[in-house]
Amino acid sequence: MLDHILSILIFFPAVAAVFGFMIQKDSMRAYGVSVAAIEFGLALWLWFAFDANASGMQFMENLPLVPSFGINYILGVDGISLFIIVLAAFFTMIGIASLTNTPNEKNMIITLLFLQMTMVGVFVALDAIVFYVFWELSLVPMLYIIGAWGGPLRIYASIKFFLYTFAGSLVMLVGMLFMAYFYYQATGVWSFAILDWYRLILPENFQLWLFAAFFIGFAIKVPMFPFHTWLPYAHGQAPTIGSVILAAILLKMGTYAFIRFSLPLFPDASAAFMVPIAVIAIIMIVYTAMVAYAQKDIKQVVAYSSISHMGVIILGTFALNVEGITGSIFLMIAHGVVSGALFLLVGVIYDRRHTKLMSEFGGLAHVMPRYATIFGIMLMASVGMPLTINFVGEFLSLLGFYQQSHILTLLAGTAIIVGAIYMLSAFKKAFFGEVTKEENKNLKDVNKRELVALIPLSIITIWLGVYPKPLLDPINNSVKSIVQLMHNKSTTELAKERIPNLVKKRVIVIKKTIIEEEVR
Repeated sequence: MLDHILSILIFFPAVAAVFGFMIQKDSMRAYGVSVAAIEFGLALWLWFAFDANASGMQFMENLPLVPSFGINYILGVDGISLFIIVLAAFFTMIGIASLTNTPNEKNMIITLLFLQMTMVGVFVALDAIVFYVFWELSLVPMLYIIGAWGGPLRIYASIKFFLYTFAGSLVMLVGMLFMAYFYYQATGVWSFAILDWYRLILPENFQLWLFAAFFIGFAIKVPMFPFHTWLPYAHGQAPTIGSVILAAILLKMGTYAFIRFSLPLFPDASAAFMVPIAVIAIIMIVYTAMVAYAQKDIKQVVAYSSISHMGVIILGTFALNVEGITGSIFLMIAHGVVSGALFLLVGVIYDRRHTKLMSEFGGLAHVMPRYATIFGIMLMASVGMPLTINFVGEFLSLLGFYQQSHILTLLAGTAIIVGAIYMLSAFKKAFFGEVTKEENKNLKDVNKRELVALIPLSIITIWLGVYPKPLLDPINNSVKSIVQLMHNKSTTELAKERIPNLVKKRVIVIKKTIIEEEVR
């Protein structure tokens, strides 16, 4: 099974979703949780079978689709994508398990299983067309989740989400077609294989235009400023599970794609655009933090804080060195865990009060102590408290960018402090003080089903904050390969200066004989 484990991970949820139409409504929850649990078990098996010391692609599959145009079904996984796949399986499982008061629950579970297929497909596809197909297909289930189960403005939010991301994807597709054409010009053979494209060295002017084409598609997906306006609507109107999956997994498609496509394909352009993108990332951190502070809706606070933290991920990605990129990938995982948990926690209180306005709460720590404790842990992780998962990713991201610009890193680090202000302010409003609302005096604390979802997330948050090595080692090995590839393909002095060379020559003198040795 390991030879085809990636295909199984992609299509097992979709096949199970088709059979789900024949399952009785009363049994659908148990069926969905069982399917998601099996998928999570397969993802863990993939992790355990993964060689953490190898830097290249593993478990690769290759099947011709349209060989005359170089379109093939190529899959593979490395340290960059491995843990996002595990995270996708984990959140799908706990998301289905935590569904409450959901009309047409059967349809929701089937939709989530189809969405899981597209998410895994994006992170394992090594052919640009296959990647694009899964990338676009992921829009459909999320459009349905927001439009069918969302709030009063759900239609507007779902259409805005779809149009923004679809428009950006079309520009990205044009860039992919140009890449295949350039490969054909260079070799006489059509290919959409990403690993084949890695061998191309393009002139700087071509890189700049192609980087821009890919950038638009990826930046909207992240979303980066000023393309971020669709996200608060999507989060605000989506049901809890929609916000959880969107924040934990779907936003990571954009940042993952920057590392898989933009950096290794266009190293000169990446170096040229490093400072402008860093400035945009800092604007994301500061601007969305200030907007979050002004929100009255606690879900909107979490939504804008999500955009702010994505700015730190972008900053680490475009540090263009091992520390920064490794930190950004780790922070993708951390952000997924923490933001997903925060949206689950908001869903818990919404199920009880049917409101997300902070003015309607106050003193919840007296009424719901377990809920307040878990919320406090996730809040501390969100602001980057040491010994929590976010701190590791933020520290490495800033450390990596510090090697490129001390001033911009100082600005980014200072901006992160603003995050502590709005999160602590929201926590104070909702949890401290006297219980002034009669409706809040008899609220039930988190129940066993909710604890099953929240306690594992709390454990992961602290465990990986204290001991991140199990994730950092595989990520680091794959990132080293990407950075070395970028350096080897660099043609401009700026790129060679900003992208480190990890292979250095060491001179050893033995009995007057000079030996040159390649050392990674």
